[in-house]
Amino acid sequence: MPSSTGTIAIVTGASRGIGRAIAQRLAADGSKVIVHFGADAAAADETVRSIVAAGGEARPIAADLRDLTQVDRLLADVDAHEGRIDILVNNAGFSFSGEMDTITPEIFDRLVETNFRGPFFLTQGALRTMSDGGRIINISSVSTRVAMPRACAYGPTKAAMQNVTLSLAEALGPRGITVNSVVPGVYDTDMTADWLDEEARQRISSLTAHGRIGQVSDIVGLVAFLASEESGWVTAQIIEASGGLRL
Repeated sequence: MPSSTGTIAIVTGASRGIGRAIAQRLAADGSKVIVHFGADAAAADETVRSIVAAGGEARPIAADLRDLTQVDRLLADVDAHEGRIDILVNNAGFSFSGEMDTITPEIFDRLVETNFRGPFFLTQGALRTMSDGGRIINISSVSTRVAMPRACAYGPTKAAMQNVTLSLAEALGPRGITVNSVVPGVYDTDMTADWLDEEARQRISSLTAHGRIGQVSDIVGLVAFLASEESGWVTAQIIEASGGLRL
């Protein structure tokens, strides 16, 4: 894998939250970042502007990961403009908080298509032009480890990509491509803003070893390491960054 400078990175769901912070960090480390977004073009443009203002290089690409023709179009665009992929961060996701009896087939299908089917086939396509020594990083969820009744349909879709992480790591080892999963806990982002009120903050903080809610700065360094040359002997790992939630 080439040094960080000059690498081509795709970060899905990079218009906001953890994805935006990862894109900004990879750009600061020297990668040209493809800022994927699903629908919020203005937010994606803001991610790109922040990267460029800091001296980095980035451009946005829209694609609904549930639509495999759009996934193919995204990959064709990168192939035409950049010619290769060095780093793929599968961060985009759809979350739904609800007990078992609130899950409709439509919600279930959207969870599977966004969190598993889309990333699976994006990764499959990306491997056609991924450099030997490349990096694949799947952003998962602590709901794959702990009981969260209101994430009973969300957690399994994230667990599916963790399983793919293990299989791909072995399959791609001969090419020097590493595949790892990062498992966030509860983070203070716009994705959690609708339910992370003060009461929830205090309750969840009390369940962590560090006694607080996660910030995006708590995860970007780990992702940056896994995307770097220094992580070449680290593969097939499921690494939790939750501040010790429910130990």
